[in-house]
Amino acid sequence: MILDSDAILKQVQQRQFQPVYFLQGEEPYFIDTVADALESAVLPESERSFNQTVLYGKDTDASGILGQAKRFPMMSDYSVVIVKEAQAVADLETEKVWPFLEAYLKNPLTSTVLVLCYKHKTLDSRKKLGKLLATAPGVALMTSKKLYDNQVPQWLGGYVRSRKQQITPGATALLAEYIGADLSRLANEVNKLLLNVKAGQAIDEDLVQRMVGISKEYNIFELQRALVQRDVLKANRILTHFAANPKANPLIPNLTLLFNFFTRLLMLHQAGNNPSDVDMQKMGINKFAQKEYQLAQRQFSPERTIDLIHLIRRADAQSKGIESGSMDEGEILRELVWLILHTVPVSAVG
Repeated sequence: MILDSDAILKQVQQRQFQPVYFLQGEEPYFIDTVADALESAVLPESERSFNQTVLYGKDTDASGILGQAKRFPMMSDYSVVIVKEAQAVADLETEKVWPFLEAYLKNPLTSTVLVLCYKHKTLDSRKKLGKLLATAPGVALMTSKKLYDNQVPQWLGGYVRSRKQQITPGATALLAEYIGADLSRLANEVNKLLLNVKAGQAIDEDLVQRMVGISKEYNIFELQRALVQRDVLKANRILTHFAANPKANPLIPNLTLLFNFFTRLLMLHQAGNNPSDVDMQKMGINKFAQKEYQLAQRQFSPERTIDLIHLIRRADAQSKGIESGSMDEGEILRELVWLILHTVPVSAVG
């Protein structure tokens, strides 16, 4: 049966366990969340040493997994077998083991909870194993998809609410923009923030800036704002701070955020006049940033926006040593900012 993470977690809370869980997909956070829930819920801690086994894909094979799955529990209702990094099991999808996998998946041992964590990719649903996992009655198949950037704020708000806490819209937007769709990192940062929230207090922008390490005055968002406002003095002041604190301001994440900003700006240009709030949210532009994007739309034409995206890609290549000469990260970013502020066409840049 095909289930999503919420459905599986609800079943786990109700102690309704499937004999086999195949957790696959590009987003490891949901896979880890479900696997951790099963690891904690199926057996009490006193029974885990005898009846819970954790295997790693690179260190086992299909025969070893099935051998563990066929073992009966000792003085317990269940045994649990968790296969981490199951995508590294070399023979999992080979023809030679197919008859044995098919036999077990069609008639699994009901006293075993077998959990396979198949990360960063999915099985081909047209092939035998993929088809069987989707249709076998004792198998829960979950496919974990990466969130789009515009889905991150909603997920983040839901995660905080699940912890019985609150977060302001501004703090949500700041975390979503700064960290992006890395759900594991987002969850970790929120957990750290919650340790520093007083009773009845919501996570706000000030707390995020203090605890996540985002300087109030010298951060990529302020640099972005300076570029949109064409504030050369402010931009240079931020660049000087970045150069003096390179470990706190690495180039690649900053280029990624600038690239995302101008990519969204290009989408805004393509949307025509007066796109709705819903349309802007679909582009990943939250309501707190709408005025800044609208100003940027007036400052940078569609053609210039495309130029800027090319310039950021060039800076990214330079950061990897391509045509950068002896430039360090600070010099690469300083040159990029100069090119953006001085309206230099891409054709004139060597």
